[in-house]
Amino acid sequence: MDREKASRLAAGGTLELLPAALNEHGSKTEEGASKKVTTDILTRDGKDIAFGTYSTSWKFHRKLVHSVLSMFGEGSLALQNIICREADALLETLTNLQGKAIDMAPELTRAISNVVCSLCFNSAYKRGDPEFESMLLYSRGIVDTVAKNSLVDIFPWLKIFPNKDLDLLKKSIKVRDQLLLKKFNEHKEAYSNDKVEDLIDALLNAKHNMETNQQFQELGLTDDYILMTVGDIFGAGVETTITALKWAIAYLLHYPEIQRKIQEELDRKIGLERHPLLSDRKNLPFLEATISEVLRIRPVAPLLIPHVALEESSIGEYTIPKGTRVIINLWSLHHDENEWKNPDTFDPGRFLDEEDNHVYSPSPSYLPFGAGIRVCLGEILAKMELFLLLSWILQRFTLETNDQTLPDLEGKWGVVLQVKKYTVKVKPRKSS
Repeated sequence: MDREKASRLAAGGTLELLPAALNEHGSKTEEGASKKVTTDILTRDGKDIAFGTYSTSWKFHRKLVHSVLSMFGEGSLALQNIICREADALLETLTNLQGKAIDMAPELTRAISNVVCSLCFNSAYKRGDPEFESMLLYSRGIVDTVAKNSLVDIFPWLKIFPNKDLDLLKKSIKVRDQLLLKKFNEHKEAYSNDKVEDLIDALLNAKHNMETNQQFQELGLTDDYILMTVGDIFGAGVETTITALKWAIAYLLHYPEIQRKIQEELDRKIGLERHPLLSDRKNLPFLEATISEVLRIRPVAPLLIPHVALEESSIGEYTIPKGTRVIINLWSLHHDENEWKNPDTFDPGRFLDEEDNHVYSPSPSYLPFGAGIRVCLGEILAKMELFLLLSWILQRFTLETNDQTLPDLEGKWGVVLQVKKYTVKVKPRKSS
């Protein structure tokens, strides 16, 4: 990217520049950590990956989790089977609810939650499970309160005063920690270093190996780090993907011609003899392009995870002092008229080339999963889930509005760009 374009994108991206955080002694932290009251409460003072301070220990923890996720990585039959299992259960539920105006959010939530639960805990939830309902409650409380640049995050001393949002966050985190601790203790009791079936097993195995290796003891993979790392994967991996699915369905209701075009592509390339698999992605470019366009026009995280400058640098005409916290306005990048033709128009065609092949990134300003060392760990998983769940649903059902009432496309701003509640009617396309 040339200097002029970088400068333009930076301007369009609205860089929020804040001084480096101060540690408990009042001096600048060595790693330039970005501290906030709400995220510190959420992560037990940064003992996670998303908001943790960049350090040798943080790099090790991220690499460890990445290696575990790679066990189930793209092309893996294990992960594909997990997602397809949940897609099949979702289709069964939708079949039973056909003809009714329904809110698909709870069913999408259960499907995605069970995929991540299988990765983290090697378990899954059935409809109506009290533990699942509790999980939904705490997840909503966290999404509604954390990292929203509220006054308590700008002026930390305000936390001594009554604060409804902070109280809700603490209550939600208490419920989350009870669930995580229960799963963690169950895994510790059944731990065997020759049996790794999920993320907690892998982290326990790493902790055991580190305790016997002087070289790695200083990296400090404590129980808190394990709990917060699992909480990170579980929290970020569920809410963001559910939100992207809800936005996708909302836009398909607004643009039924695009829904029909996806279904025609499915009919031509797959038919009804079998369900789509990950190996079919290259044969369904219009569906892939539609998913890409949803992630562009309604980025799940309109403001990316905060980054910190480890040394003085610059972006175009902007000088970034060392230790400065930088927040990128992804919404602005994805709606920049200098980069996108008619950016407010929903047009999957912008992600297709002249031969109708899917183009992942037609512009350097397309960053749905962030960039750099803090790029989303769950990017591959999210893409797999979006492709498989949407293709399975649209292969079997046509999604229609309830009494011509279309979903609101404005959304609710926050750490996640949430979709306002809407209802859908699912109509079977053909008997299989």
